[in-house]
Amino acid sequence: MNNKEFLAELSRRMNISVRDTTALMTGLVAEITNQLEEENVISIQGFGNFEVKKKLERVVVNPGTKQRMLVPPKMVLNFRVSSTMKERLNA
Repeated sequence: MNNKEFLAELSRRMNISVRDTTALMTGLVAEITNQLEEENVISIQGFGNFEVKKKLERVVVNPGTKQRMLVPPKMVLNFRVSSTMKERLNA
């Protein structure tokens, strides 16, 4: 399902226009992005948790040249699915 199909189905289920649904989703994604940029955890009941974690710098070795390189630290997005969602997916 692509974005257009998703918005159309959501619009149909909520009985509102596609334009309003698009505005709602745009606002939701913008707010989630803002909260993650501030390194807050986003918990959606029955779905899961979004969290920003810091990966430390590390040394890696190129297997072909045996050259060692330093990988700088970076922030990564982590998603942990809720137990309720796990049960629904495994059923």
